[in-house]
Amino acid sequence: MTTVLIVDDDERFRELARRMLTAWGYQPDSEAGSVTEALQRVATSRSDFALVDVGLPDGTGLQLSRILSDAPLRMRVVLVSSDSEATTAQEATAAGAAAFVPKTDLSSALLHSVLRDR
Repeated sequence: MTTVLIVDDDERFRELARRMLTAWGYQPDSEAGSVTEALQRVATSRSDFALVDVGLPDGTGLQLSRILSDAPLRMRVVLVSSDSEATTAQEATAAGAAAFVPKTDLSSALLHSVLRDR
């Protein structure tokens, strides 16, 4: 089963993402509300994917994406944001992310296809 780390400072969003991912057959195995917490989770549990908010209280999702997608972790990252102009697909790709999905499109086929095409 594909495991997913959910990184967002909004607990309600993490709950929504957890329910949606579970319904799609993925296993949300870990959650974090900041870059620091995400790095702590990754040190103890290795997920297949990370669903990462662009705006975090102690850094950006772009920064975290660079860390997670680089060696030795090589985790696939999907960046999300409630601000559809927070980043572009090109910026997300340059930061090592597999995709950028606005939170308003979270339940779209795009996110599901990115997770499926691991």
